Amino acid sequence: MDSTVAEAESKTQGQSEPSTPTSPTERRGSTFMSFFASILGSKNPLAQPANPHLNTVWLLDNTAYQPANDQQTQSWHVEVVACIFEKESRKDITKIVATIADYIGLDGEHGAHQEARKRIEHRLQPFLDAVSPSRTLTLQIPISRPLQSHSLGPSDRNGIVSQSVEMGHIHLPMEDGAVIRPRLQDFDEPVSMNTTFAVPDGWLIISDIDDTIKRTLTLDPTGVIQTTFADIPQPIAGMPDLYEYLDSELVPVWFYLSASPYNLYPFLHAFLHDHYCPGTLVLRDYSWMDISGLIRSFTEKTQEYKVDRMEKIHGWFPRRRVLCIGDSTQMDPEAYAEMYVRYPGWIHAIAIRKVMDVAHMEEKNVPERFEKAFEHVPRHVWTVFEDPRELYDFVDGLGMEDQDL
Repeated sequence: MDSTVAEAESKTQGQSEPSTPTSPTERRGSTFMSFFASILGSKNPLAQPANPHLNTVWLLDNTAYQPANDQQTQSWHVEVVACIFEKESRKDITKIVATIADYIGLDGEHGAHQEARKRIEHRLQPFLDAVSPSRTLTLQIPISRPLQSHSLGPSDRNGIVSQSVEMGHIHLPMEDGAVIRPRLQDFDEPVSMNTTFAVPDGWLIISDIDDTIKRTLTLDPTGVIQTTFADIPQPIAGMPDLYEYLDSELVPVWFYLSASPYNLYPFLHAFLHDHYCPGTLVLRDYSWMDISGLIRSFTEKTQEYKVDRMEKIHGWFPRRRVLCIGDSTQMDPEAYAEMYVRYPGWIHAIAIRKVMDVAHMEEKNVPERFEKAFEHVPRHVWTVFEDPRELYDFVDGLGMEDQDL
């Protein structure tokens, strides 16, 4: 990334003025105590409830499941992820917005360029808001009267709560695909999420996002910045129609697995809502405090990260039949192949989009790369495509599995 972007980020750090002046020593002490308290976990004596006047909280949509080792009671569980920020912790981001706009060539102040600058400011803010460690929440789940209440937290050093919640046996008829909206207690402005119930059997689709279903230009730092912060996000041509067909033919549970940091959740969630089937969006569970970190998140240890998250999904749905969809820009073929070797009865199909509209893809697109990645995967299980229309026959073949059961 251009050094001017990094410089602007550095200048932006800590520019907001606290309501009560504090000395540098006090600020350092407060930061240290928050960090130290965050690593104590549930035994943290310094944890405090999140304050709706001081904190912004996101609840991420999720999928409820019935653990394989708990089929007798048919108890429902769900992993709840909440992200907690300090409100108005960084007010002035004008300089970094201007720097990013200049970096990608937005040299005007009117019309389309002005709208792009507004998008940059809106999408950039979650990267610059200070995270809030050591905060607790109370979640209310509307599946009984009175409502179920569950304590969440405290949040970790990245301001994240990631916690398994057992909802027990639900007497209401929860059919596959049923949706409820749990919400936070004590927040006047509703903070809620969609929880989708999924039975143990059926299909499950794990889909990448960047350059699989959304144009991101992953290998080009300037392209990543422009498509992430300035552009109206564009779906890959033909993929929304394909996913609609997959949804109607396989009736799957959807998981969207991306190497992006969770700061992009509102942006990516809105994109999926506009173009694709509802599902659980899985992102890296830490916060980048600079834009160069965003670029690294697309390239650093993506295979290890995706395998780790797929291991978790397998733990939730070991009996589901899985279709993995990704692209050739990063390590999707290798990650999916690794999971197939671990669980050959779980992954039934792998489809990789060969990305042709991004520069410097020659080496990543050679046939030898895919042959090596899938050397331990039967040839009928995986396919590489350029045009989504090539996949319809492949999908029809998967649908035949249901008729064979």
